[in-house]
Formats: sequence, structure tokens, C-alpha cells
Amino acid sequence: MINIIEPNPINPGDNDKVFLGLFRLYEQDIYRMAYIYVNNKDDALDIVQETAYQSFLKFNTLNDLKLFKTWIIKITINCAIDLLRKKKKVIHLNKEVVIFNSTEDIPLSLTLQDLLEALNDDEKTVLLLKYYQGYTFNEISEILNKPLSTVKSVLYRALQNLRKKTRRSDMYGQ
Repeated sequence: MINIIEPNPINPGDNDKVFLGLFRLYEQDIYRMAYIYVNNKDDALDIVQETAYQSFLKFNTLNDLKLFKTWIIKITINCAIDLLRKKKKVIHLNKEVVIFNSTEDIPLSLTLQDLLEALNDDEKTVLLLKYYQGYTFNEISEILNKPLSTVKSVLYRALQNLRKKTRRSDMYGQ
């Protein structure tokens, strides 16, 4: 376990050591959360790096070190969403043209990633924080700075959307 030193306004070097120790402690959680959003190792590593940079710049604004994990996860989510928004603006042109024979059967499959992509950013975030990271509703409410009732309704709406999506895929799979 890491020895947490209280930040010292007189010696900023201590703050750097505290930040580095805490960041290393939660680095794997940060990477996993980033990877869930982008489903790509390189992009996830970019998000970890951006999270480190953004959180280091704002570390002096964190009043309670006990909140570091929720604070850093929130920054990670924001960095991931920013990256996804930037990527949506890029249009990828595929040079390959695929022609299917009309008698050829195209396999349909539904993966967890496909399901998550069907959700909006708020639904995806709440779902991942609740079931992937194991946060309570109160903790999610604090991380996202949203009322508890809103967090609950977003989660239930996301679950309802996922149920509808899986029922539709079951119909096509028959």
C-alpha cells in the first residue's frame, strides 16, 4: 500500500510525489475505464496519458485525497468522451469494396461492445461505473455531479435499452 503524504503548500515537490503515488495506484483502473470506452489499446493509452496530464495540472484543486479515485475516474471518462467526439469528426474512407453474393449468408452477431455502442454517453458511463467499476449510486452521483435520482433513472433507461436490443437480436437469430 502506498504511504500518502499530505500535500504541503510550502514544498510543491511533495505534491508531485503524492500525485505520482496516487496515479500509479489507480493507473490500471484508469486504463481499463479508457479501454472500455474506445476498445483500442493505443487510444486507451493516449487517454491515460491525457488523464495524467489533465489531473496533474488540476491536482492542487483536489481538497480531499480520499476522493482521488473518483476524481481521476471522472477525468478519465471526460478524456475518453472527448477523444470519441474528435474521432466522430473524422471520416474514414474504405478503399475496399465488398460485394456479397445474394445466396451468401451474412452472419449476425451481437457483442457486448456492440451493445455498449448503442447507448448514449451518459447511459454508457453510468452502466460502466455501476457494473464494471462497482461504484454505488451515491458514488456515481458524486463522480458525475448529478442528482442521485438522475443517475438511477439513466441506469434503468440504459438497462431497458439493452434488453430491447438483445430481444431484437434474438428475433434475428432464429
